[in-house]
Amino acid sequence: MKHIVAGIVAHVDAGKTTLSEALLYKAGQLRKLGRVDNGNAFLDSDDLEKKRGITIFSHQANLKYDNLQLTLLDTPGHVDFASQTEQVLSVLDYAILVVSATDGVQGYTRTLWNLLQRYQIPTFIFVNKMDSIGVEQKKTLVNLQKNLSKGCIAFNAPNDKLSEETLEEIALQDDDILNNFLETGSISSDIIQNMIKQRQVFPCFFGSALKLSGIDEFLNGFENWTQETKYSNEFGAKVFKISHDEKAERLTWVKVTGGTLHNKAVLFNEQKANQVRVYNGAKFETTQEVPAGFVCAITGLDKTYPGLGLGKQTNSQQPTIQPVLNYTVNPKDNDLHTCLTALRQLEDEDPQLHVAWSNHLQEIRVQIMGEVQLEILQQILLDRFDLDINFDEGSILYKETITKKVEGVGHFEPLRHYAEVHLLLEPNPNHGLSLDSHCNLDVLARNWQHQVLTNLKAKEHLGVLIGAPITDMKITLINGKANNVHSVGGDFREATWRAVRQGLMMLKKQDACQLLEPWYQFRLEITQDQVGRAMNDIQKMHGTFNDPDVLTDNTQLAVLTGFAPVSEMQGYSKEVTAYTHGQGHLEVIVDKFRPCHNEEEIIIDRDYHPVSDLENTPDSVFCAHGAGYPVAWDQVPDAAHLPYTYH
Repeated sequence: MKHIVAGIVAHVDAGKTTLSEALLYKAGQLRKLGRVDNGNAFLDSDDLEKKRGITIFSHQANLKYDNLQLTLLDTPGHVDFASQTEQVLSVLDYAILVVSATDGVQGYTRTLWNLLQRYQIPTFIFVNKMDSIGVEQKKTLVNLQKNLSKGCIAFNAPNDKLSEETLEEIALQDDDILNNFLETGSISSDIIQNMIKQRQVFPCFFGSALKLSGIDEFLNGFENWTQETKYSNEFGAKVFKISHDEKAERLTWVKVTGGTLHNKAVLFNEQKANQVRVYNGAKFETTQEVPAGFVCAITGLDKTYPGLGLGKQTNSQQPTIQPVLNYTVNPKDNDLHTCLTALRQLEDEDPQLHVAWSNHLQEIRVQIMGEVQLEILQQILLDRFDLDINFDEGSILYKETITKKVEGVGHFEPLRHYAEVHLLLEPNPNHGLSLDSHCNLDVLARNWQHQVLTNLKAKEHLGVLIGAPITDMKITLINGKANNVHSVGGDFREATWRAVRQGLMMLKKQDACQLLEPWYQFRLEITQDQVGRAMNDIQKMHGTFNDPDVLTDNTQLAVLTGFAPVSEMQGYSKEVTAYTHGQGHLEVIVDKFRPCHNEEEIIIDRDYHPVSDLENTPDSVFCAHGAGYPVAWDQVPDAAHLPYTYH
């Protein structure tokens, strides 16, 4: 029997959970269809999900249909929980993207599409709500091809009976296959499966999950056109989720990517799998082993995190979905440290919360995506931990980068210690923070180079404009020096961190440091007579926009799309509601970090003094006459023991 792990992803209200219910019902897994709005959906088992009527956490279900054994992972649909959806993507064989026929491809749908492309996940598309008045399959398909890919092709046909027109559309996605098709007039099922697997073709199915139409065709198509993944015999597993059960027991969710996972096996930091659970909705069964390709939850592991590789499996890349807002916890009458303990547990489940405790200010800060996530977080703290708290007004999360390259030097030489590190800092647009080494092993031994790279990964490096995290920068080890007698690992930690900050201070002196802020991608739907007002608003926000589009199905309405700073567009939805008398609709999703539109104002407001930040000092320590002494960052190049490579 073919086994596939598939995740269902969608824009909120597209009918993702309804489709999950329909698939489970048709496969005989459910005797009765549940409803999201009735609070009895099989996969929305959490009390908070039932109350809110949305999927907040990812869930697992298992079904069998003919020769298909399907592990189904349902994911949150709201943009505020996109980071949890991204965690799940790393373990999928295939994705099922649900698109509402009435709404078409929306902003968050494009975000999901880009994520699926980033993780190279072959994707089936189910167009839902086809029973709605005025919906046409042909028009909907054109919308998918225009906004997602030309490879979106209708597969609503019995197995192996695709029409000649459909086969020709498939062949047009690959020149070699097209030439062969023109000669033979056919394409084998294996070739079509490979094209789907390689993301050249995206099979589209149409129906209504609520009315169970198109579900059998989808299941038949999914069974027929998917390929089972082949795995090695060497054990590996990928962590994609951390949760706690009703008894507060910590669960590490994994997909086994090689060999077999055995109960009681030592998996991480000498810790054993105490219990291996296979979940189906809210219920689970324990098992002694899980073969490659299957998903399970493990108890007994501590310090695991989403993206961690076990066994031969490598760690995942850093997630692309990042929070953009910073909030301070108002504990009300609760003990602040009790609140911190609870938030640390929630951060364990969702590392993107980035819970930060300031001992000096005696305050807790969290990072989130938006207001809905904030409301959910507040409710979770009340329901699970009996903590009634508030969050004070949020602030924007900024980042910093550089626009020129520089060689940073760090030297750490108190008495009986020694290390000198030279790092090349270079701009690395849209690639986050990356590390490398181009240092000859004859110059600096492998173990010391390893110490440098390890210490570069060990902390979040802050910029020198406002102390915001550094991004879009490449750090390369290019030179270094150790002492055979006095050098220890801690010396290279100090020298490495000081080298980063010293280089940043050099760039600040050259006006080559840059402040970045998050921007929204927006879609604003208004009446045509309100377009001028909207354009004026967006210009005042320092945003950009495309020429307005008139909706063909309603010529009274126009759509304005573009980009604007999060700091300026926050709260604009209420203004839209007011001036359109409730008829307008603003949809925003976080796009990426761009140069800050009011950098000077923010820098003055933050009043950050990088030299006074002793935990991130740019200065170095040298030794003379048997004693260590500090050397200011701008004097380090002249005092360094190794020559500069870059000037």
